[in-house]
Amino acid sequence: MQVKETQNEGLKRGYEFTLPAADLAAQVDAKLKEAQPEVEMKGFRKGKVPMALLKKQFGQRIMGDAMQEAIDKALRDHLEKSGDRPALQPKIEMVNGETWKEGDDVVVTVAYEALPAIPETDLSGVELERLVVEASEEQVTEALENLAKNAQSFEDRKKGSKAKDGDQVVIDFKGMVDGEAFEGGSAEDYPLVLGSGSFIPGFEEQLVGAKAGDEIKVEVKFPEDYGHPGLAGKDAIFETAVKAVKAPKPAEIDDELAKKFGAESLDALKGQIRERLEAEYKGASRQVLKRALLDKLDALVKFDLPDSLVEAEAHQIAHQLWHEEHPEEHGHNHGEIEPTEEHKKLAERRVRLGLLLAEIGQKAEITVSDQEMTQAVLRQARQYPGQERAFFEFIQQNPQAQQQLRAPIFEDKVVDHIVEGAKVSEKSVTKEELEKAIEALDQL
Repeated sequence: MQVKETQNEGLKRGYEFTLPAADLAAQVDAKLKEAQPEVEMKGFRKGKVPMALLKKQFGQRIMGDAMQEAIDKALRDHLEKSGDRPALQPKIEMVNGETWKEGDDVVVTVAYEALPAIPETDLSGVELERLVVEASEEQVTEALENLAKNAQSFEDRKKGSKAKDGDQVVIDFKGMVDGEAFEGGSAEDYPLVLGSGSFIPGFEEQLVGAKAGDEIKVEVKFPEDYGHPGLAGKDAIFETAVKAVKAPKPAEIDDELAKKFGAESLDALKGQIRERLEAEYKGASRQVLKRALLDKLDALVKFDLPDSLVEAEAHQIAHQLWHEEHPEEHGHNHGEIEPTEEHKKLAERRVRLGLLLAEIGQKAEITVSDQEMTQAVLRQARQYPGQERAFFEFIQQNPQAQQQLRAPIFEDKVVDHIVEGAKVSEKSVTKEELEKAIEALDQL
């Protein structure tokens, strides 16, 4: 195989590989001879089929296999010798494909962008600030009160009392569309908490002020995007009978409440709440710390980027943001989404940081264990209740999906590795200050 360089500009590489016809013919003959002892053909004993007949019968297919193997080997040898790491799959084209005939040399062009050399960077001087929030007694108490509210019961109001937001009304109702009852539109003794938003918009509001014994015609309009196509956008009347009006009664904050939530005592529940709150604060603080680290790395290290990677990332960003702005569009039946300059700038940052973190992780011999991957798959599978087995099989059969799960785990481990060697100071802040720091991340 002869290799001739045709391009070497920046990260762009181009080569012309020539496979001499004689070498290709020799490979085909060798493969036929290897297969000959096992070939059976009508009119010949096993292993006695003439080479000329074998070549006529199988030559074209074996020729194609030999070409592919020779080109693949030449590319592997070239990459090993040059040390290049293609950013994306190399583009391989046969120069004389339309006019090539047996006996001609095979000439192919190979083009790719090489991954850049990542400069050595001393990260020991990186200075970071970790925000620390301790859960206050007020925050623990607020969480307890929310738990008590969720565990609330309801008791009858005085006879003749009008229902208020937050009250529970016990109702019988029958829904009518175009004068006819519809399936699923009726119920008896239904407990509805006013203001919960659990019914069609406008329904609960019309029951505010109702008293036990009242009969009310609730007039509403089903939303245009309602799940039942036969009801979407339709006007409806619900004949509603109010049977009881009940006031909310929060649960007492005591040991009994704690036991309802799996704790042995109120003190134990408070401890669990404090731990949960501080774990949430710690997670939010890590987001702020990670962004600060990535900002510093982005400013600290510069190198050439493969245009192909940046372009692919920019298109992905543009596509993702478009779908976030158009949540009603679930498929891909839309026009071309062109990345903006802002998308390209963000893509450059992501590609640069991705390559840098990959290099740091490789040198530090950071890997993602099978156990970590299993945990990631289990977490993701919970989003598909009832379809967990199908999800597991999809992940097992899809290397790209595996990489999408592995990448953020690897990145977080590399970030932790860098933080361990950096100069990190701690700053005590309030919950509100931490929330502002998190909000600022979305604005960048």
